[in-house]
This record gives sequence, C-alpha cells and structure tokens, in this order.
Amino acid sequence: MSAERRYTPTHEWIRSTGDASLMRVGITDFAQKEITDVVFVELPKIGKKVVQGAEAAIIESVKAAFSIYAPMGGEVTEVNHAIESDPGLVNRDPYGDGWLFEVRASDLSEWGKLLDEPGYQHQVAAGGGH
Repeated sequence: MSAERRYTPTHEWIRSTGDASLMRVGITDFAQKEITDVVFVELPKIGKKVVQGAEAAIIESVKAAFSIYAPMGGEVTEVNHAIESDPGLVNRDPYGDGWLFEVRASDLSEWGKLLDEPGYQHQVAAGGGH
C-alpha cells in the first residue's frame, strides 16, 4: 500500500498514513468546488464502524447537505477537529489540512475496488458528478 491516493466515484479520496491499514479520508478538489462554501461538517464518532460505500460523514454548505461515503470499511480512529472550528479548510486544502477522518481498514482488498488517479480524472472529465 503506497502513499498514493485512491478515489471513489462519489468524490472521496483515501490514502495510507504510512501504517499499513490506517487510512486518511477526505473529499476531492472537484467535490469541494461542487459543494462550494462548507459551513459545517458532521464527523463520525471515533470508534464507529463504517462500511465501504456507506455514509460516514455529512458536509453542509451554503447550498445543501452532502453525504460523505467511506472509501473503505473499518473503524474510525481519528477525526480532524480543526475543521469543526474552521470548516472552510475543506475548501482551501481538501488534500491536506481539510481531511475528514482516519479509518483502520478491516479489509485491505477493498483498496483494489477504488479508482486510481487516471481513472478518477477520466470519470470527472466524462461528467461524473454526484
């Protein structure tokens, strides 16, 4: 498992933190532009079990609320408390300080079901919005 990011068709990204099964999750730059101004993020509780493809968090913008789906199943081990007080981090730095939560993946084979960078870019170019 490298430090590369993988993507979901619903515009979440995931990458290894360096620990083989510990993964950091966020939304893509495409998603934050579609959502526009993020005003609130409902993060999952630490210890919550998430299932690949199931809702794990909610992002609210000035437009609407958007479900955020778990790219891989497992247990939430950490959340990004910085975005609770500054939800705009999601817009300003979606791949860095605007990450959402970390999950200890329970099935590493799920990684292979995710899109790589070229596959994700192809989906976006083909008009693959929410």
